[in-house]
Amino acid sequence: MSEITPGSEFERFVRQPTVLLTTYRRDGTPVGTAVSIAVEGDHAFVRTYDRSWKAKRLRNNPDVEVAPSTALGKPTGEAVRAQARLLDGGEARHAARLLARKNRILQGILVPTFHRLRGYRTLHYELTSRA
Repeated sequence: MSEITPGSEFERFVRQPTVLLTTYRRDGTPVGTAVSIAVEGDHAFVRTYDRSWKAKRLRNNPDVEVAPSTALGKPTGEAVRAQARLLDGGEARHAARLLARKNRILQGILVPTFHRLRGYRTLHYELTSRA
C-alpha cells in the first residue's frame, strides 16, 4: 500500500474509493464531481479526460476541494483544500499505476479502455494540500 506521511491532509482518503472533487468555474461557482483517488505520501492523484468540463475548469483554476463521498458524489465528511497540478510523462504513468493498483477493475481496465475507445487523452493530476 502507499506510504503515508503522518499528519498528511490526504491520509484519511487512503482507503476511500471515491471522493467529491470540487472545481470552480470562472465566475467562482463550485462544481462537484465524484472521482477515484489514490494517495501517496502527502500527495493525492486523480484522473479525467482532456475534453471534460472538469479538465477545462482545472486549466483555468487549479484550486480544488476534496471531500470523502459516496460513489454518487454525496459528501460524507469535511473537505480538504488542495491545489491540482497536471502531470505528464513518468509522473502521469506513476499516478496511473497508483490508481490502477487501488481499483484494478475500474481504474486499471474500464476507465483506460473507455478513454481509448472514445479517443480521449487521459489526464492525471497531483493534488497537494493548501491547508
